[in-house]
Amino acid sequence: MQSELQRIIKDFALYLKYQEALGIEWVPASEVKEIVKKLGTPKLPHTQLEEIRKELGECNRCSLHLTRKNIVFGAGNPNASLVLVGEAPGAEEDLAGEPFVGEAGQLLNRILNAINLTRQEVYICNVIKCRPPKNRDPKPEEIKACFPFLKKQLEVIRPRIICALGKFAAQTLLETSEIISRLRGKVFEFQKIKVVPTFHPASLLRNPQWKPAVWKDIQLIQKLLEEENVQN
Repeated sequence: MQSELQRIIKDFALYLKYQEALGIEWVPASEVKEIVKKLGTPKLPHTQLEEIRKELGECNRCSLHLTRKNIVFGAGNPNASLVLVGEAPGAEEDLAGEPFVGEAGQLLNRILNAINLTRQEVYICNVIKCRPPKNRDPKPEEIKACFPFLKKQLEVIRPRIICALGKFAAQTLLETSEIISRLRGKVFEFQKIKVVPTFHPASLLRNPQWKPAVWKDIQLIQKLLEEENVQN
């Protein structure tokens, strides 16, 4: 995790300052190795995500395990600046075990390409990891069972921006019952990470008149990412 690595660097820097205050201008290599050993080696994000997936296992925490074909954990860059969170896998995602691979996924790819991003550069996941029968809406108990794993994914990746795709993603992350049309176009926060809600790509296939609104939201995300790059 990036924050863990930052802690280790900070601790080591404080140690060096302490040595300098004592008038010591160099530290023996053997002592440095011992310090590094005590501090430990931080786990890389992809390793931590693999551990979360192992913890999830062949999940039976809710009734969706009775009808799913595959768990759809998430895919993409574990060091991504942008994470896109949908609501639940569909039929094609259930078969492939990968998020957003159907028609809505193809539209999402084009949306990302419009701001010079690819699937490989971002991380994509869902609020729940198993497909609800007949693509029905997720139930509260299903979201409750799955949300801890989404939360852990976001804690590991620590993106700069989260794009919440659709009402269930937005309502879950923001702990609100507000409708998506009133949430979109604004910037919120989840665990100090900026959140931009917008319509789900699947809803755009049914309601193409919403595409201009989504384009504005995506441009907002692009602007936020550019501002974060300048600051860092």
